[in-house]
Amino acid sequence: MNILITGGAGFIGSSLALSLIERGHVVTILDNLSEQIHGTNPEQHSFLFNKIKDKVTFVRGDVCLVEDWEKVLPNQDVIVHFAAETGTGQSMYQIKKYSDVNIGGTAVMLDLLANKKHTVKKVVVASSRAIYGEGKYRNVQGDFVYPLSRSKERMSSGKFEVAYNGQEDLQLVATDENSAVHPNSVYGITKQFQEQLVMTVCRSLNIAPVSFRYQNVYGPGQSLKNPYTGILSIFSNLIKHRQPINIFEDGNESRDFVFINDVVDATVAGIESAVANGEIFNVGSGVPTTVIQVAQTLVKAFGNEVPLNVSGDFRVGDIRHNYADLTKIQSVLGYQPRVSFTEGIQLFAKWVNQQDHSLIAYEQSLQEMKSRGLMK
Repeated sequence: MNILITGGAGFIGSSLALSLIERGHVVTILDNLSEQIHGTNPEQHSFLFNKIKDKVTFVRGDVCLVEDWEKVLPNQDVIVHFAAETGTGQSMYQIKKYSDVNIGGTAVMLDLLANKKHTVKKVVVASSRAIYGEGKYRNVQGDFVYPLSRSKERMSSGKFEVAYNGQEDLQLVATDENSAVHPNSVYGITKQFQEQLVMTVCRSLNIAPVSFRYQNVYGPGQSLKNPYTGILSIFSNLIKHRQPINIFEDGNESRDFVFINDVVDATVAGIESAVANGEIFNVGSGVPTTVIQVAQTLVKAFGNEVPLNVSGDFRVGDIRHNYADLTKIQSVLGYQPRVSFTEGIQLFAKWVNQQDHSLIAYEQSLQEMKSRGLMK
């Protein structure tokens, strides 16, 4: 098939592109080579861009511009829509930018599909676990509940675990696709709109929509330059420079970390398989890992002892826990994550050791949030 990947020079997109090429597909990429991800001279120094530049048809452009879409849409069979702004914290004060790119860029794509001749038969959209907000819990009565975002007042007093209707003794369970959708960040809201736009409009146009709600994707190739997203990259950068790591909250907040190869396998299955058409899938490891465990595992992998300071700091919009229920994607697409967190960190650390280690502007990114009252 002819497959267009927007944001295809990014972390997931570039790895997906190489896998699709190996499977005989023809790949076109539309990407703006954002400086926040690729640095100031991406054509020369971006690891992600350079691994795909001679293997795909590459167009440097903006998903918000009709003219750039018109350069890449002809003769495409599938669109994989990855182009998006992705920093949860940053989204809370760059509201217009995140809305314009994530919602507006998706609207431009769908407007063209609705009003222009094309050959597109399927659209795969990258959604996110962020649309769930807080994860799924069971209360003491045995009912499933979905807590709302935590208040500044509660977290300022050191109470980081979620509560629901006054109950604090909640049991965390895996989040399935039928769980409540109630994002608590601008980023999460924009991903919810992206998904709903694609699933609604494509069905009306007889184009097969598929949505993947990715958990925290990591591995070789993720941006080491972006200070606004990806604690594995941020922590690794600090460890390599023997800088202390500020562990937010009490360190027991948890995420579902899924290795890039597993994410690519799931996405390829969604592109190639008709049984995925019209469906929404979680993609993760199905295992929660705490932030303190992440920091300890990275320190061990790099062999650099640095202080791990559990500070009680927190960011507005951060969730406490969320990990994926994989029942649906396992039964429909046969997906099974193959890379454990321990193995994945070893592969990630080995790759990081081969890269440039210039110190990123992480502290500056935190100050931006503090100055706006979005972090304590």
